[in-house]
Amino acid sequence: MSNEATTLEQSHDGLDAMLPGVVDQVALARLYGEPLFAMPRDLYIPPDALQVFLEAFEGPLDLLLYLIRKQNFNILDIPMAAVTRQYLSYVDEIRASNLELAAEYLLMAAMLIEIKSRMLLPPKKTAEGEEAEDPRAELVRRLLEYEQMKLAAHRLGELPQYGRDFLRAQVYVEQALVPRFPDVHAVDLQSAWRDILKRAKLVQHHKISREQLSVREHMSIVLRKLQGRRFVEFGELFDVSRGQQVLVVTFIAMLELAKETLIELTQAEAFAPIYVRLAYTPT
Repeated sequence: MSNEATTLEQSHDGLDAMLPGVVDQVALARLYGEPLFAMPRDLYIPPDALQVFLEAFEGPLDLLLYLIRKQNFNILDIPMAAVTRQYLSYVDEIRASNLELAAEYLLMAAMLIEIKSRMLLPPKKTAEGEEAEDPRAELVRRLLEYEQMKLAAHRLGELPQYGRDFLRAQVYVEQALVPRFPDVHAVDLQSAWRDILKRAKLVQHHKISREQLSVREHMSIVLRKLQGRRFVEFGELFDVSRGQQVLVVTFIAMLELAKETLIELTQAEAFAPIYVRLAYTPT
């Protein structure tokens, strides 16, 4: 028993050495799933690994407008010395990290210095005897135009946008519970008619006779064939043994019945057989 107790005590001491000294301490981070309670002493962080930009500007005019509005300067009477000094300090900061970006701001810095130097010179009168324009006038016009465009863009951004502020509702509504057969296209009807003509040519004869054919009579014949039957195949309504003349009159009679909405032509799917049925319930 004494040897087992000694072994357990040594294992407990080794586990205490692996655990952090303070049990309730919050882990600073997790490294490969393990909690990290203290910063590593041999951790190397490159100087440019982390950069924090408190203010992001879209260009030299945006920076200049920010400096003026932040200090409540009158945009019509800009203190060029203070604004130029603050502007140059910002340009010096970005030159250390991004020289290409700083080139855009250096042009504005040169313009500010030029305006400041022109203000130090005595004003020159024009040929008409009028005083020369304020050196800051052109810069003020550009700042005012830029501020107007920036405010307009901000107002446009606040408008509700599809996908960001709202979504279009889509609801499926069942219009009718009764199954509706698709309409028969003219091409399918034409193909079925050609098949009937081909079948008629197979049984044609050379007997010449004259027969009085009536479209109304064949309309009645078609209606009688459809009575008491739910669906009749399109080809069953034609008597191919009587010749093409009767087939043509029967087809015309069916077209008239369909035109007067007395019959309906239906087809279950594309290239399926065409069926005919009464469009009304006989009394």
